[in-house]
Amino acid sequence: MSTPSLVLLLSFVIGISSVAAERPNILFLLSDDHSAPYLGCYGNPDVRTPALDKLAAEGIAFDRFFTSCPQCVPSRAALMTGRSPVAVRMVRFTSPLPSDIPALPDLLRDQGGYFTGIAGRGYHLDGPATGQKGAPRAAPVMGEVMDRLNLRTFKKRADYFEEGGGGMKDFGGKLAKFLDLAPKGKPWFFWLGFSDPHHVWDTVSSKGKLDPAKITLPPHLPDLPGVREDLARYLQEVEHLDEDVQTVLDVLDKRGLAKNTLVIFIGDNGMAMPHGKGYLTDPGINTPCIVRWPGVIQPGQKAHNLLSGEDFTPTMLEAAGVTVPKEMSGVSFVKQLRGESFEPRKHIFAERGPHGGDGGMKPDVAANTFDLARCARSDTFKLIYNCTPHGAVAPVDSKGDPSWKQMTAANAEGKLAPEFVRSYFTSPRPTFELYDLENDPGELHNLSGDPKYKVIEHDLKRALTEKMILDWDFLPAPLR
Repeated sequence: MSTPSLVLLLSFVIGISSVAAERPNILFLLSDDHSAPYLGCYGNPDVRTPALDKLAAEGIAFDRFFTSCPQCVPSRAALMTGRSPVAVRMVRFTSPLPSDIPALPDLLRDQGGYFTGIAGRGYHLDGPATGQKGAPRAAPVMGEVMDRLNLRTFKKRADYFEEGGGGMKDFGGKLAKFLDLAPKGKPWFFWLGFSDPHHVWDTVSSKGKLDPAKITLPPHLPDLPGVREDLARYLQEVEHLDEDVQTVLDVLDKRGLAKNTLVIFIGDNGMAMPHGKGYLTDPGINTPCIVRWPGVIQPGQKAHNLLSGEDFTPTMLEAAGVTVPKEMSGVSFVKQLRGESFEPRKHIFAERGPHGGDGGMKPDVAANTFDLARCARSDTFKLIYNCTPHGAVAPVDSKGDPSWKQMTAANAEGKLAPEFVRSYFTSPRPTFELYDLENDPGELHNLSGDPKYKVIEHDLKRALTEKMILDWDFLPAPLR
């Protein structure tokens, strides 16, 4: 081989080695039912979250990150595929991720050479559990079909899965066990799911309980004792989550891996209270998003541009040096993480579908169980498109808790303010809802049909129509 050819070959090999050496490990921390305002670093005065606040101070905190669905299964499908839940046929809770659709773990492993693992709370992307009829969350018929036809593929997409679930404790130990198995000199990706602050709210951190009387209520909730009590219990779970996160970051530090690990913390969807989980209002889809990438991200940033759950996988792929598949509708925000110029999103979109399992629906099913809706959101306005508006509004998971019971009683007694009656106790709901998010952050005053907002409403309907066409959505589009 001639000297110039040898030099070129060596340069190529050195270049590849250099790129490989620069690829970060990726630690993905996913909380459950976590609305964006509820961390100290987002300015909430009531919740004490020093671990996540420090993580934000060492990186960047996005306050306009929106999951693609206010429900766990479809939201995670979007996070893992870079596409909407509708586009990947994952609107129903009981659907397994189709085998022909690549996901982040297998793309990082197969194309990026990453060692990949998943632990903690269930990843929810392999359909319902098979079990005896009548067992909790068991689906004997659907599970049997999926097992017989080999439709469950998610465990084939990663190198490591925590055996037996491992319980919702010792999260630092979960990371340590994974790291013990990771090959030396090979980058890794680890998805660690937390249970908090998912309903039921029954955990308390070492800081102790919060005083419900001292909590600041958001504008979308009435000031009732039960509302304060439930919100306090919810915030206590957020504080408990924060301590679990600290145990994970401690392991990363003790192993000397923090400097070459991109850490990203996200919530899968919003809190299980009215206007939260299961709703397309902001508390249902706006979750925390904190990214720390030492040596790349300038610490202490706060970002206000729109991000979608669909953007997560393209961003992680680009950070790892893996080509983003053209089928992904998500947009990488790596340029923003690197401090480079970028074009921010003009809109985010989200969908709402059935919640929970199958097995037959009653004719008068409430919206917390079955609802078909879509939304488009800009920086300042949101359009919600209700395709099944006759279902009575009720919160997902917390329908039997003091907050909803007292709200229902106050409505029956005529003691609830008109804006709350319109939002929670009027049936049918309007097909279209339009909110001015700057002047009405609680999304309580519907402007749809107001001539002053005709152009804004039409533009959002047009954006949503295009999204529904590109996703092959099964619902009728808002515009022809």
